[in-house]
Amino acid sequence: MKRQLTQLLEQWNLPPLAWNLILLLLALVTGLVVKGFLSLFIRKKTEGEGNYSLFRSISRHLGRILGIFLPLLVLNFLLPLMEMPPSILNRVAKLVEIGLIITFSALLIRSINVVQDFVMYRYDYTKTDNLKERKIRTQLLYLRQVITGFIVLLTIAAILLSFDTMRRLGAGLLTGVGIGGIVVGFAAQRSLANLLAGFQIAFTQPIRIDDVVVVEGEWGRVEEITLTYVVVSIWDERRLILPITYFIEKPFQNWTRTSSQIIGTVFLYADYNLPMDPLRAELDRLLDNHPLWDKRVKVLQVTNTTGQHIEIRILVSAANSGQAFDLRCFVREQMVAFINREFPGSLPRTRGELEMSHVNDDNQGNRKKDELS
Repeated sequence: MKRQLTQLLEQWNLPPLAWNLILLLLALVTGLVVKGFLSLFIRKKTEGEGNYSLFRSISRHLGRILGIFLPLLVLNFLLPLMEMPPSILNRVAKLVEIGLIITFSALLIRSINVVQDFVMYRYDYTKTDNLKERKIRTQLLYLRQVITGFIVLLTIAAILLSFDTMRRLGAGLLTGVGIGGIVVGFAAQRSLANLLAGFQIAFTQPIRIDDVVVVEGEWGRVEEITLTYVVVSIWDERRLILPITYFIEKPFQNWTRTSSQIIGTVFLYADYNLPMDPLRAELDRLLDNHPLWDKRVKVLQVTNTTGQHIEIRILVSAANSGQAFDLRCFVREQMVAFINREFPGSLPRTRGELEMSHVNDDNQGNRKKDELS
Protein backbone atom coordinates (compact mmCIF):
# COMPACT_ATOMS: atom_id res chain seq x y z
CA MET A 1 0.00 0.00 0.00
CA LYS A 2 2.87 2.31 0.80
CA ARG A 3 4.31 1.68 -2.69
CA GLN A 4 0.98 2.63 -4.28
CA LEU A 5 0.78 5.80 -2.20
CA THR A 6 4.36 6.62 -3.18
CA GLN A 7 3.44 6.26 -6.86
CA LEU A 8 0.40 8.46 -6.25
CA LEU A 9 2.65 11.01 -4.56
CA GLU A 10 4.95 11.01 -7.63
CA GLN A 11 1.98 11.41 -9.99
CA TRP A 12 0.60 14.36 -8.00
CA ASN A 13 4.10 15.79 -7.73
CA LEU A 14 3.50 16.73 -4.08
CA PRO A 15 6.44 17.62 -1.85
CA PRO A 16 6.86 15.42 1.27
CA LEU A 17 5.86 18.28 3.61
CA ALA A 18 2.53 18.78 1.82
CA TRP A 19 1.88 15.04 1.84
CA ASN A 20 2.61 14.83 5.56
CA LEU A 21 0.27 17.75 6.25
CA ILE A 22 -2.48 16.05 4.23
CA LEU A 23 -2.09 12.86 6.29
CA LEU A 24 -2.09 14.87 9.51
CA LEU A 25 -5.24 16.71 8.42
CA LEU A 26 -6.84 13.40 7.42
CA ALA A 27 -6.13 11.99 10.90
CA LEU A 28 -7.64 15.04 12.61
CA VAL A 29 -10.73 15.07 10.41
CA THR A 30 -11.31 11.32 10.75
CA GLY A 31 -11.03 11.45 14.52
CA LEU A 32 -13.32 14.46 14.81
CA VAL A 33 -15.90 12.95 12.44
CA VAL A 34 -16.04 9.76 14.50
CA LYS A 35 -16.41 11.85 17.68
CA GLY A 36 -19.13 13.90 16.01
CA PHE A 37 -21.13 10.79 15.09
CA LEU A 38 -20.78 9.51 18.66
CA SER A 39 -21.96 12.85 20.06
CA LEU A 40 -24.94 12.87 17.68
CA PHE A 41 -25.86 9.32 18.68
CA ILE A 42 -25.62 10.21 22.38
CA ARG A 43 -27.68 13.37 21.90
CA LYS A 44 -30.49 11.38 20.28
CA LYS A 45 -30.37 8.77 23.03
CA THR A 46 -30.64 11.37 25.80
CA GLU A 47 -33.59 13.31 24.35
CA GLY A 48 -36.54 13.37 26.74
CA GLU A 49 -34.66 11.66 29.60
CA GLY A 50 -34.61 12.93 33.17
CA ASN A 51 -31.81 14.36 35.28
CA TYR A 52 -29.60 11.33 34.81
CA SER A 53 -28.66 9.55 31.60
CA LEU A 54 -25.83 7.05 31.11
CA PHE A 55 -25.12 8.39 27.62
CA ARG A 56 -25.12 11.99 28.88
CA SER A 57 -22.64 11.00 31.58
CA ILE A 58 -20.42 9.33 28.97
CA SER A 59 -20.54 12.43 26.79
CA ARG A 60 -19.74 14.77 29.70
CA HIS A 61 -16.80 12.79 31.05
CA LEU A 62 -15.33 11.21 27.92
CA GLY A 63 -16.18 13.70 25.17
CA ARG A 64 -13.10 15.93 25.35
CA ILE A 65 -10.65 13.09 25.84
CA LEU A 66 -12.10 11.20 22.86
CA GLY A 67 -11.57 14.37 20.81
CA ILE A 68 -7.83 13.97 21.46
CA PHE A 69 -7.52 10.18 21.59
CA LEU A 70 -9.25 9.37 18.29
CA PRO A 71 -7.12 11.72 16.10
CA LEU A 72 -3.96 10.38 17.77
CA LEU A 73 -5.10 6.82 17.11
CA VAL A 74 -5.74 7.51 13.42
CA LEU A 75 -2.43 9.38 13.15
CA ASN A 76 -0.66 6.36 14.65
CA PHE A 77 -2.01 4.20 11.81
CA LEU A 78 -0.99 6.77 9.17
CA LEU A 79 2.55 7.33 10.45
CA PRO A 80 4.12 4.61 8.22
CA LEU A 81 2.76 6.48 5.19
CA MET A 82 4.51 9.73 6.00
CA GLU A 83 7.58 10.85 4.09
CA MET A 84 10.32 12.00 6.46
CA PRO A 85 13.79 10.90 7.60
CA PRO A 86 13.76 7.80 9.84
CA SER A 87 15.23 9.70 12.79
CA ILE A 88 12.48 12.32 12.70
CA LEU A 89 9.82 9.67 12.05
CA ASN A 90 10.95 7.73 15.12
CA ARG A 91 10.70 10.84 17.29
CA VAL A 92 7.23 11.66 15.99
CA ALA A 93 6.15 8.06 16.53
CA LYS A 94 7.46 8.21 20.10
CA LEU A 95 5.50 11.41 20.81
CA VAL A 96 2.33 9.89 19.35
CA GLU A 97 2.86 6.75 21.44
CA ILE A 98 3.26 8.77 24.63
CA GLY A 99 0.19 10.83 23.74
CA LEU A 100 -1.84 7.64 23.22
CA ILE A 101 -0.71 6.24 26.57
CA ILE A 102 -1.66 9.44 28.41
CA THR A 103 -5.04 9.89 26.69
CA PHE A 104 -5.93 6.21 27.11
CA SER A 105 -5.15 6.48 30.84
CA ALA A 106 -7.29 9.60 31.03
CA LEU A 107 -10.13 7.66 29.35
CA LEU A 108 -9.86 4.94 31.99
CA ILE A 109 -9.88 7.47 34.83
CA ARG A 110 -12.84 9.35 33.34
CA SER A 111 -14.66 6.03 32.90
CA ILE A 112 -14.53 5.67 36.69
CA ASN A 113 -16.49 8.94 36.90
CA VAL A 114 -19.13 7.44 34.60
CA VAL A 115 -19.46 4.45 36.93
CA GLN A 116 -19.63 6.81 39.92
CA ASP A 117 -22.46 8.80 38.33
CA PHE A 118 -24.41 5.60 37.75
CA VAL A 119 -23.94 4.41 41.33
CA MET A 120 -24.86 7.84 42.73
CA TYR A 121 -28.04 7.79 40.68
CA ARG A 122 -28.89 4.21 41.63
CA TYR A 123 -28.23 4.74 45.33
CA ASP A 124 -29.46 8.18 46.41
CA TYR A 125 -27.86 8.95 49.78
CA THR A 126 -29.74 12.24 50.32
CA LYS A 127 -32.72 10.44 51.88
CA THR A 128 -33.04 10.17 55.65
CA ASP A 129 -32.43 6.44 56.17
CA ASN A 130 -29.42 6.11 53.88
CA LEU A 131 -27.25 3.51 55.61
CA LYS A 132 -26.90 1.25 52.56
CA GLU A 133 -26.30 4.19 50.24
CA ARG A 134 -23.55 5.65 52.45
CA LYS A 135 -21.89 2.23 52.68
CA ILE A 136 -21.71 1.87 48.89
CA ARG A 137 -20.65 5.49 48.43
CA THR A 138 -17.76 5.09 50.90
CA GLN A 139 -16.49 1.96 49.16
CA LEU A 140 -16.85 3.57 45.74
CA LEU A 141 -14.96 6.75 46.63
CA TYR A 142 -12.09 4.86 48.22
CA LEU A 143 -11.80 2.33 45.38
CA ARG A 144 -11.89 5.21 42.90
CA GLN A 145 -8.86 6.80 44.56
CA VAL A 146 -6.97 3.49 44.67
CA ILE A 147 -7.72 2.62 41.04
CA THR A 148 -6.88 6.15 39.87
CA GLY A 149 -3.53 6.04 41.67
CA PHE A 150 -2.83 2.59 40.21
CA ILE A 151 -3.60 3.81 36.67
CA VAL A 152 -1.36 6.86 37.11
CA LEU A 153 1.52 4.66 38.31
CA LEU A 154 1.08 2.28 35.38
CA THR A 155 0.96 5.24 32.98
CA ILE A 156 4.22 6.67 34.31
CA ALA A 157 5.82 3.21 34.17
CA ALA A 158 4.64 2.63 30.58
CA ILE A 159 6.01 6.01 29.44
CA LEU A 160 9.38 5.44 31.11
CA LEU A 161 9.69 1.88 29.81
CA SER A 162 9.01 3.05 26.28
CA PHE A 163 12.57 4.45 26.27
CA ASP A 164 15.43 1.98 25.77
CA THR A 165 17.66 3.70 28.32
CA MET A 166 15.01 3.36 31.04
CA ARG A 167 14.51 -0.32 30.21
CA ARG A 168 18.21 -0.95 30.58
CA LEU A 169 18.24 0.98 33.85
CA GLY A 170 15.32 -1.09 35.09
CA ALA A 171 17.11 -4.32 34.23
CA GLY A 172 20.12 -3.15 36.22
CA LEU A 173 17.98 -2.27 39.21
CA LEU A 174 16.46 -5.74 39.29
CA THR A 175 19.84 -7.15 40.34
CA GLY A 176 19.64 -5.22 43.61
CA VAL A 177 15.94 -5.75 44.18
CA GLY A 178 16.52 -7.70 47.42
CA ILE A 179 18.29 -4.93 49.33
CA GLY A 180 16.30 -2.24 47.54
CA GLY A 181 13.04 -3.94 48.48
CA ILE A 182 13.99 -3.96 52.16
CA VAL A 183 14.97 -0.27 52.06
CA VAL A 184 11.79 0.72 50.22
CA GLY A 185 9.73 -1.40 52.59
CA PHE A 186 11.06 0.43 55.65
CA ALA A 187 10.65 3.81 53.96
CA ALA A 188 7.10 3.15 52.82
CA GLN A 189 5.75 1.28 55.83
CA ARG A 190 3.71 4.28 56.98
CA SER A 191 2.17 4.71 53.53
CA LEU A 192 1.40 1.00 53.36
CA ALA A 193 -0.21 1.19 56.80
CA ASN A 194 -2.44 4.03 55.61
CA LEU A 195 -3.35 2.09 52.47
CA LEU A 196 -4.26 -1.03 54.43
CA ALA A 197 -6.20 1.05 56.97
CA GLY A 198 -8.11 2.61 54.08
CA PHE A 199 -9.04 -0.81 52.73
CA GLN A 200 -10.14 -1.90 56.19
CA ILE A 201 -12.32 1.18 56.60
CA ALA A 202 -13.79 0.82 53.10
CA PHE A 203 -14.92 -2.77 53.63
CA THR A 204 -15.44 -3.17 57.40
CA GLN A 205 -16.72 0.42 57.59
CA PRO A 206 -16.36 1.69 61.16
CA ILE A 207 -17.11 5.04 59.48
CA ARG A 208 -18.85 6.00 56.26
CA ILE A 209 -19.34 9.15 54.27
CA ASP A 210 -21.86 11.42 56.07
CA ASP A 211 -21.60 9.48 59.36
CA VAL A 212 -22.14 11.54 62.50
CA VAL A 213 -19.13 11.08 64.80
CA VAL A 214 -17.74 12.49 68.03
CA VAL A 215 -13.96 12.48 67.80
CA GLU A 216 -11.36 14.40 69.80
CA GLY A 217 -14.26 15.94 71.73
CA GLU A 218 -15.79 17.40 68.55
CA TRP A 219 -19.18 16.61 66.97
CA GLY A 220 -19.32 16.50 63.20
CA ARG A 221 -19.95 14.55 60.00
CA VAL A 222 -17.49 12.54 57.92
CA GLU A 223 -17.08 14.69 54.83
CA GLU A 224 -14.25 13.00 52.95
CA ILE A 225 -12.20 9.79 53.15
CA THR A 226 -8.93 9.79 51.21
CA LEU A 227 -6.03 7.36 50.96
CA THR A 228 -4.21 9.00 53.87
CA TYR A 229 -6.62 11.12 55.94
CA VAL A 230 -10.26 11.68 56.90
CA VAL A 231 -11.99 15.07 56.90
CA VAL A 232 -14.65 15.62 59.59
CA SER A 233 -16.89 18.65 59.11
CA ILE A 234 -17.51 20.16 62.57
CA TRP A 235 -20.93 21.63 63.32
CA ASP A 236 -19.55 25.22 63.30
CA GLU A 237 -18.05 24.72 59.78
CA ARG A 238 -14.52 23.96 60.96
CA ARG A 239 -12.73 20.95 59.47
CA LEU A 240 -10.96 18.35 61.59
CA ILE A 241 -8.27 16.47 59.62
CA LEU A 242 -7.28 13.10 61.06
CA PRO A 243 -4.96 10.38 59.72
CA ILE A 244 -6.92 7.44 58.38
CA THR A 245 -5.21 5.10 60.85
CA TYR A 246 -6.82 7.08 63.72
CA PHE A 247 -10.16 5.36 63.11
CA ILE A 248 -8.51 1.95 63.34
CA GLU A 249 -6.32 2.53 66.38
CA LYS A 250 -8.34 4.86 68.67
CA PRO A 251 -11.87 4.84 70.07
CA PHE A 252 -14.49 7.30 68.83
CA GLN A 253 -18.27 7.64 68.81
CA ASN A 254 -20.28 6.87 65.66
CA TRP A 255 -23.89 7.94 66.07
CA THR A 256 -25.05 6.52 62.71
CA ARG A 257 -23.21 3.18 62.67
CA THR A 258 -26.34 1.04 62.21
CA SER A 259 -29.07 3.65 61.80
CA SER A 260 -29.50 7.39 61.60
CA GLN A 261 -32.23 7.26 64.28
CA ILE A 262 -31.12 8.59 67.65
CA ILE A 263 -32.47 9.40 71.12
CA GLY A 264 -31.85 12.86 72.56
CA THR A 265 -31.67 13.77 76.24
CA VAL A 266 -32.93 16.90 78.01
CA PHE A 267 -32.11 17.55 81.67
CA LEU A 268 -34.13 19.89 83.91
CA TYR A 269 -33.52 20.82 87.56
CA ALA A 270 -36.37 21.85 89.86
CA ASP A 271 -37.52 22.01 93.47
CA TYR A 272 -38.93 18.99 95.30
CA ASN A 273 -42.45 20.41 95.27
CA LEU A 274 -42.79 20.31 91.45
CA PRO A 275 -45.53 17.83 90.38
CA MET A 276 -44.60 15.44 87.54
CA ASP A 277 -48.02 14.75 86.01
CA PRO A 278 -48.51 18.29 84.59
CA LEU A 279 -45.01 18.11 83.11
CA ARG A 280 -45.80 14.80 81.38
CA ALA A 281 -49.03 16.25 80.01
CA GLU A 282 -47.15 19.28 78.68
CA LEU A 283 -44.53 17.04 77.07
CA ASP A 284 -47.30 15.06 75.35
CA ARG A 285 -48.80 18.27 74.04
CA LEU A 286 -45.47 19.54 72.72
CA LEU A 287 -44.50 16.35 70.90
CA ASP A 288 -47.76 14.93 69.57
CA ASN A 289 -47.82 17.04 66.39
CA HIS A 290 -44.20 18.13 66.22
CA PRO A 291 -42.58 17.32 62.82
CA LEU A 292 -39.16 16.52 64.32
CA TRP A 293 -40.40 13.79 66.67
CA ASP A 294 -40.47 10.33 65.04
CA LYS A 295 -42.96 8.92 67.61
CA ARG A 296 -40.62 6.23 68.95
CA VAL A 297 -39.48 7.43 72.38
CA LYS A 298 -41.09 9.93 74.77
CA VAL A 299 -40.13 9.59 78.45
CA LEU A 300 -40.04 11.96 81.45
CA GLN A 301 -38.53 10.65 84.69
CA VAL A 302 -36.90 11.91 87.88
CA THR A 303 -33.46 10.35 87.64
CA ASN A 304 -31.63 11.89 90.62
CA THR A 305 -32.10 13.90 93.82
CA THR A 306 -29.70 16.13 95.73
CA GLY A 307 -29.98 18.19 98.89
CA GLN A 308 -31.16 21.22 96.90
CA HIS A 309 -33.08 19.98 93.81
CA ILE A 310 -34.32 17.05 91.76
CA GLU A 311 -33.00 16.04 88.32
CA ILE A 312 -35.59 15.45 85.59
CA ARG A 313 -34.55 13.60 82.44
CA ILE A 314 -36.58 13.78 79.24
CA LEU A 315 -35.89 11.34 76.37
CA VAL A 316 -37.10 12.14 72.87
CA SER A 317 -36.31 10.38 69.59
CA ALA A 318 -35.74 11.75 66.09
CA ALA A 319 -34.85 10.49 62.63
CA ASN A 320 -31.27 11.81 62.74
CA SER A 321 -28.87 13.65 65.00
CA GLY A 322 -29.50 17.08 63.47
CA GLN A 323 -33.25 16.85 64.06
CA ALA A 324 -32.64 15.41 67.53
CA PHE A 325 -30.54 18.46 68.49
CA ASP A 326 -33.24 20.89 67.31
CA LEU A 327 -35.95 18.87 69.06
CA ARG A 328 -33.99 18.83 72.34
CA CYS A 329 -33.57 22.61 72.23
CA PHE A 330 -37.29 23.06 71.54
CA VAL A 331 -38.35 20.78 74.43
CA ARG A 332 -35.89 22.40 76.84
CA GLU A 333 -37.08 25.93 76.03
CA GLN A 334 -40.78 25.07 76.24
CA MET A 335 -40.53 23.09 79.47
CA VAL A 336 -38.54 25.83 81.21
CA ALA A 337 -41.16 28.35 80.07
CA PHE A 338 -43.96 26.08 81.31
CA ILE A 339 -42.41 25.73 84.79
CA ASN A 340 -41.84 29.49 84.99
CA ARG A 341 -45.42 30.15 83.99
CA GLU A 342 -47.33 27.46 85.89
CA PHE A 343 -45.06 26.61 88.86
CA PRO A 344 -42.74 29.57 89.52
CA GLY A 345 -42.29 28.47 93.12
CA SER A 346 -40.81 25.15 91.97
CA LEU A 347 -37.65 26.55 90.47
CA PRO A 348 -34.38 25.38 92.10
CA ARG A 349 -33.75 27.17 95.38
CA THR A 350 -31.33 27.08 98.29
CA ARG A 351 -33.03 26.70 101.69
CA GLY A 352 -31.78 27.98 105.02
CA GLU A 353 -33.21 27.86 108.57
CA LEU A 354 -32.68 30.66 111.10
CA GLU A 355 -33.11 29.61 114.76
CA MET A 356 -34.67 32.31 117.02
CA SER A 357 -32.70 31.26 120.15
CA HIS A 358 -29.47 32.33 118.50
CA VAL A 359 -31.06 35.64 117.55
CA ASN A 360 -32.18 36.29 121.15
CA ASP A 361 -28.72 35.46 122.53
CA ASP A 362 -27.15 37.88 120.09
CA ASN A 363 -29.60 40.64 121.14
CA GLN A 364 -28.83 40.14 124.84
CA GLY A 365 -25.13 40.26 124.20
CA ASN A 366 -25.52 43.54 122.34
CA ARG A 367 -27.51 45.05 125.24
CA LYS A 368 -24.82 44.09 127.79
CA LYS A 369 -22.17 45.73 125.68
CA ASP A 370 -24.26 48.89 125.54
CA GLU A 371 -24.65 48.95 129.36
CA LEU A 372 -20.93 48.51 130.01
CA SER A 373 -20.07 51.27 127.66
